[in-house]
Parts: sequence; C-alpha cells; structure tokens
Amino acid sequence: MTTLKTIQQIFPTESEIPQNHQLVSFLEKNEYLINGEIKNWDGAMNDILSPVCIEDEQGKLTRKVIGRTPLLTSKEALEALDAATAAFDSGRGEWVKMSVNQRISHVENFIERMREKKSDVVNLLMWEIGKSLKDSEKEFDRTIDYLIDTIDAMKDMDRTASRFEITQGIIGQVRRVPLGVGLCMGPYNYPLNETFTTLFPALLMGNTIVFKPAKYGVLLIQPLLEAFRDCFPKGVINVIFGSGRTLVGAVMQTGKVNVFAFIGTNKGANDLKKMHPKPHALKAILGLDAKNPAIVLPDADLDVAVRECISGSLSYNGQRCTALKVIFVHQSIADAFNKKFCEAVNELKVGMPWDEGVNLTPLPEIGKCDYLKDLVDDAIANGAEVLNESGGAIHETFFFPAVVYPVNEKMKLYSEEQFGPVVPIIPFEDLDTPINYIVASNYGQQASIFGKSPERIAEVTDALVNQVSRININAQCQRGPDSFPFNGRKDSAEGTLSVRDALRVFSIRTTVATKYDETNKEIFREILKGGYSDFLRTDYIL
Repeated sequence: MTTLKTIQQIFPTESEIPQNHQLVSFLEKNEYLINGEIKNWDGAMNDILSPVCIEDEQGKLTRKVIGRTPLLTSKEALEALDAATAAFDSGRGEWVKMSVNQRISHVENFIERMREKKSDVVNLLMWEIGKSLKDSEKEFDRTIDYLIDTIDAMKDMDRTASRFEITQGIIGQVRRVPLGVGLCMGPYNYPLNETFTTLFPALLMGNTIVFKPAKYGVLLIQPLLEAFRDCFPKGVINVIFGSGRTLVGAVMQTGKVNVFAFIGTNKGANDLKKMHPKPHALKAILGLDAKNPAIVLPDADLDVAVRECISGSLSYNGQRCTALKVIFVHQSIADAFNKKFCEAVNELKVGMPWDEGVNLTPLPEIGKCDYLKDLVDDAIANGAEVLNESGGAIHETFFFPAVVYPVNEKMKLYSEEQFGPVVPIIPFEDLDTPINYIVASNYGQQASIFGKSPERIAEVTDALVNQVSRININAQCQRGPDSFPFNGRKDSAEGTLSVRDALRVFSIRTTVATKYDETNKEIFREILKGGYSDFLRTDYIL
C-alpha cells in the first residue's frame, strides 16, 4: 500500500543507485551529424535534467544533471537541410536511385549497430524520461521488431510492384517513389520507437531526412550517431539538436521540405505547417493530441474494466497519446467501480525506473506536477473530490495519481488532455452522455467499451465508428499490433501509420504506361532484358 511516507522516500542517494544502472560519466555530447560528418559544437549547450532527484548528505533533493546537448542555431539547421536536399538531388541522388534491396541492406546494417547500443539506450531512457526498465527494454525491442517488419513489408511491396498491368489497351507499371526531403520530429514519451516508426519508413522509401530529436529523450540518440553516419550515404540522414522553434522554423520557411513527420500537439503542428510557403505541397504525417474515453456499461465485468482502465490510464504515468484520459462509468456501478479502481491505484508500486516491478515513476517535464495540481484544484473548486488516499501528492518531480470524481463540463479536466497521472471519472445514466461527449470532442483517436451485452456493445460501437479511428472492446486503448492502422480523426492525427501504411504515406505512386501494341511491347522487352531502367523491371526480392 502506498502512503505519503512511501512517496516521500522514493528518491535515492548516489550510493543507493544500482551499479549496473549508474551513468558511467556525465554525458557532455556536443556532436551532431550533417552531410555524413559528425561535427563538434562549441556554442551554447542545453542541460539535460533527469526526473530522478538525488538526495545529498544533508537530505536535500536535486534533479540530477545527466548531460548536455548542443543548442544549434538556424545556420546549422539550414546546413542540414541543404545536405538532405543535395542528397536527394531532385530525385537523382545516390540514395534515391539505389535498388530496394540496397536500401534495405543499409538499414539492416544500422539495425545490427543499434543492437550493440541497447544497454546504453535503455539506461538513458530510464534516466532522461523516467521510463521503467521493463518498459525501456520493451521500447527498444519493439523498435527493432518494427524495423524488421518494415523491411519485410518493403520486400512484399516490391514483389507486388514487379508486375505489369494491362487494361483497356494500355500497359503500365506502377511503383511507389519517394516524396523528397523529409523533416522528422518525435515525441518525448516514446523518443526511440515513435520517432523511428516514421524515420525509417521514410528512409527506406528513398527520402532524405533532417531529424530533430524530442526535447526530452534526446541523449539516447547520441550513441547512435556513428551508426547513422556509417550506415547511410552522406546527407541522407542529418541529426540536429536544439530548440524546435529555432531550428524547425528556419527549415520550414525555406519551402524545401516535402514531407513533415511530427508527433506532438495539434497547435505545434499547425504553427509549423503555416511557416511553409507552399502548404499544399507539404505532405504531413502527424500524431497529435487525444482525450481517449472509456465507457463502462452497467453489465461490465468490474475486474476486467478496472484492470484495463488502470493500465490504460496510468501505464508510464499516463504519458501516452493512447492513454485513457477520461472514464465514463454508469451510475449504477460507479461506487463499486471507484472503490475497486482506487484500491488498485493504491497497490501500484512507486519508485525509481530501475526498481523491479515499479509502476509509477517521476515525471520528466519541468512544471508538470504544478500543471497537474492546477487541474485537480480546479476540479475540486467545481465540485469534484479526490477519491484515493494520497491522490495528487507531490514530491519534487513525482506526482501520485489522483482519481477525480465526479467530473463535469465546468472543469478543465473535462476537455483538456492531462497527459499525466490524473484520472477523471464521469458518471452517466444515459448513453447519450458519453456519446455526445465524443461527438463534440476536438479529438478522435480511440475509445474503449466495457460490457457483456453484444447488443449494447454493438450499439455503442456503431455510434462511435465515425467519431474515432479505433474502438477497443473490453480492452484499453493502444497502438499495437503494428500491423493495425494507427491514425485519428479531428485534431488527433493526419495520415495513417502501420508497418505497411508508413511506407505508403512516405511515398507516392508513379506510373509508366504506353499503348499495348507490338512496337511498344518490344521497347519494354528490350528495357527489361537490358536492365536499362531502375523503375521498369520485373525482378523482385525473394
């Protein structure tokens, strides 16, 4: 059982940190990658503060500074863009003209180099964003699996494209080709996985990239810089560090970016897209805000609903776009659900990311605890209460989950995406209450339905299929499996990601066609026989 005393004792002294999870040295990383060259930066640096606080001999707690990264300027950002533009060379660059098999070989080499850095990356995930050891290892392994699955999908796509189509007297071949120069920006909560699920499909399709890592979770990219440099031709992947506004604004304003991959807020995405002088020419793949609801029907299995809602709302402290961020519970079972839910919250283990079986860890964002407290205070002022013992307790960067009930439309929690360990619960009697909430919401990523009646579940499902992009029955909201489409409606997303869809969104179909007569057939035969074209071919990867 978690108590205030437990919360106040979670931070370690330096000597209490396990030897295998200590940082070997202070990570003064002044390197960045442009045009195949790792460069050293001698300008301003950004201190990286860990959410982990260290207790000194006097009992004082201080956020540990674990490293520094470059605060590059618009000059370096534009150099990176120029390198990517030159590498693409209007579709004539070395990387673009490589065969699919050759590009796959480069990515496979990177995967092997990446595997060698697993322990470094996992340790930095724990230290920099407070993700548990188990979840950090899972993120790394899932990323490797995603890259391998993407390669398999790429091979399959190439096999399908190897045939010619003949219809209405026309023969032609359709293949997917790159869009051009890409700008990729990932989120802090999955700085490896969600970043690489856009970065590598874009690369495999032949695009060249400027990559700016997330604000938090930036140090873990440093161990991979040499692999990026060694595994790809110069200019194909360029890695820059610093303020997004400074770097990305300069890049977007040039109009040279053809494809924009971004995971963050819809406001941030809108502001950046507006900087592009030709927004119609900019392909955007965006993963944005969400306020995913759960609807707990009166006949729901409470054990299942509580288990899934606990995991859905509080895994990685609720810092997931797919997290359940509001729970609607039928009035007839609200008291029973709330009691079980609070008991389950109280059993969650608090501690440091490396602690075995830990569920709740410190938060990386500066000012996050104050923001969450403001949400809770606002809800209390408007008629709600915190149901669970120690709910909302703060200790430095740690915020113990607050279960807030009953939430109504006067409260910020009703509509704001909290992106943290605050769980708003709304009672309802009529199904129109949660359904109308979802219809009126600015967001439309996913929803969860808990119940036993096939008729009632079908009724709610049909009411929601045109409001959100995934409905989970008796299960929490989630992204996986990666073969399923991951997208959203309204302000929640633009474009669709999955192993196959990501390859599609970072490319465009191009057709080469001619009249199906003897002269043209002979031309095609000679092109294929002589291997004169990279595009027109019938060979494929086994």
